[in-house]
Amino acid sequence: MSLDYRIVEGGSVTSARGFRAGGTFAGLKTAGDDVLDLGILLSDSPAAVAGTFSRNKILSPSVTLSKARLADGDGYARGVVANSGCANCAVGEQGLFDAQDMTEIAARHVGVSADEMFVASTGMIGVELPMALIREGMGEIELSDHTSGGIAFARSIMTTDTRPKHIAASFEAGGRTYTVGGVAKGVGMIHPDMATMLAFISTDADVGVDYLQDELSAAVDVSFNMVDVDGDQSTNDTVLLFANGAAGGGMIDYDSGEELRRKFREALTAVCIHLAKELARDGEGAGHVMAVTVDGAVSDADARIAAREISSS
Repeated sequence: MSLDYRIVEGGSVTSARGFRAGGTFAGLKTAGDDVLDLGILLSDSPAAVAGTFSRNKILSPSVTLSKARLADGDGYARGVVANSGCANCAVGEQGLFDAQDMTEIAARHVGVSADEMFVASTGMIGVELPMALIREGMGEIELSDHTSGGIAFARSIMTTDTRPKHIAASFEAGGRTYTVGGVAKGVGMIHPDMATMLAFISTDADVGVDYLQDELSAAVDVSFNMVDVDGDQSTNDTVLLFANGAAGGGMIDYDSGEELRRKFREALTAVCIHLAKELARDGEGAGHVMAVTVDGAVSDADARIAAREISSS
């Protein structure tokens, strides 16, 4: 079967037009060769945003803040600031203050409003964010729309990952080229809904806010929510998708042509599935990757139950 998208060689979250990213070493992790631990992904213009988050009973205040901004905002944002080395979890109300402070520091650095920025953290639980290091390090982040910027951002969110995880896919429609790019991290505490993972996805397509959320939720359901490494859930899982419309063309929405919607869905799903497989492939202590295929199930829900029982056994 021929695919209506192509994988962009060396693609990343900056492959979509109108997105810049970068990362730096702020000292949140132990210094080493090419270690980065603080990064920003930014859209040059307001972007529709969608998100999915951990369903764990205990959540990092970074997740709490981002969920609130997604629920209470107008559906548009400019980007996300993310750190590794510290999960900002189980630290009391200080965690929420620090998460808010992180977005304010990042927003000043890139020249946008703090409420236009989301935040994500990953790393050690029970330790407060070292805000002095973050304030000093934020100014060192140089944003780039080249592949190098996207890869630097991917490296900045790594914890025990052995390599950065990034991809981009493009498709043609109506004489225009649209791109979906993404980065992710996570190799331990990986279990459905979702995992110890962060993923950030960009597209230069113009997508309606509600439709974007529906498409992301569907893509996450068949990708990140189907990965299992060790049966443990986490407190910080975040997937964010930004759509800034920089490619031009009409809006992709519920009443758009079926072909345009299908091509966007295929590219988005391909990016999510690739990143999800990379999480499993790089799993802590993993020597093999196993895929479970279920045939003859009455429904997708029943197939998921069967697959998860086998993969988590």
